[in-house]
Amino acid sequence: MSAAPPPLPPATSRKRSKTLAPSPLHSFLSPKPSEVRSLPKCRIRCELTSFESPRKWTVDCVSGSDPIHIILKPPPMSFSMSSNETHDTAVKSGKKVLLFYCAEMKALAERIAAGSDAIELRSITWKTFEDGFPNLFIPNAHGIRGQHVAFLASFSSPGMIFEQLSVIYALPKLFVSSFTLVLPFFPTGTSERMEEEGDVATAFTLARTLSNIPISRGGPTSLVIFDIHALQERFYFGDNILPCFESGIPLLKSRLQQLPDSDNISIAFPDDGSWKRFHKQLQHFPMIVCNKVREGDQRIVRLKEGDPKGRHVVIVDDLVQSGGTLIECQKLLAKHGAAKISAYVTHGIFPNKSWARFKHDNGGRPEDGLAYFWITDSCPLTVKEVKNRAPFEVLSLAGSIAAALQI
Repeated sequence: MSAAPPPLPPATSRKRSKTLAPSPLHSFLSPKPSEVRSLPKCRIRCELTSFESPRKWTVDCVSGSDPIHIILKPPPMSFSMSSNETHDTAVKSGKKVLLFYCAEMKALAERIAAGSDAIELRSITWKTFEDGFPNLFIPNAHGIRGQHVAFLASFSSPGMIFEQLSVIYALPKLFVSSFTLVLPFFPTGTSERMEEEGDVATAFTLARTLSNIPISRGGPTSLVIFDIHALQERFYFGDNILPCFESGIPLLKSRLQQLPDSDNISIAFPDDGSWKRFHKQLQHFPMIVCNKVREGDQRIVRLKEGDPKGRHVVIVDDLVQSGGTLIECQKLLAKHGAAKISAYVTHGIFPNKSWARFKHDNGGRPEDGLAYFWITDSCPLTVKEVKNRAPFEVLSLAGSIAAALQI
């Protein structure tokens, strides 16, 4: 301290306190330990106002030596804060992520960025040459060096995969700190096994393609997928990619709690595969399990266990294509006395506008239609087609993706 030390009190006097202006406390000279033990102390309290919130520190001043020996003691830390302060701290401490996206995913990307201050949208110029091959450009490529970068992809058709892979392979090589690929729907997930010699498991092909994404400065690429069709497909990916499997089921559970008949809901699974996939996440609901059996060339849905009578039954599966199985399951549940029937799938694929097969039940006739059909926005083309069409309701993955990008 540059100021002269205060006069020292007699050994028999009581300790006194006074307020000092904050000053640098870096160049202190300490007496010998033997001297410190035998010397009395006086306590000086000072308030450091250089912090955003003034905090009281304690300074122990040891007398009997020249120069004096000062021990600076910070106040106990308090970890109690309001919910708003906690939220603000979380937002400030979250890592900043630059999110690129394909044109098809623009609406979902905007919802993700709107819900998180830590995510900044970046665009890509998507053009084609006269021969039809992609002509792609990443604006301000130097500006993403050292940044956490993510790409929101949609492999809704084979023709879109090549141009997106070209960008996906380029981004990690621009000296980014980390790279995350968000692919909400893994499209070849249902082609995960061979049933006879000659079958091609295209899920394995796509997994190997993604496993060869170049490594960024931060290490292997992180891959975020929602409700992949078969969990064993995680083993199709190589060591150069880190699959992170998320689920849309928490969105469904939150929505079910908002229903007026939330205490009368049962969950139905159209087959054993769906039950294995989701039953642990929905174990607090009464469950109904159906199964599909073959009779000749037909696949018939039968009730395996559970009682739907008088219940609002929600059929849960990972995806829907033509919807034939869901409709057969709906008819079966209505026949067994279900009071109301709804459905949920994470991925509404609906090729050839097959969503039109699902009618709205607004008159208490569950055999004729569904009260609700919930899907997520993992398949953006479907979202555009069913928007404002009962019984469809879209549960957005935006918040779940934003959270996954902070892992």
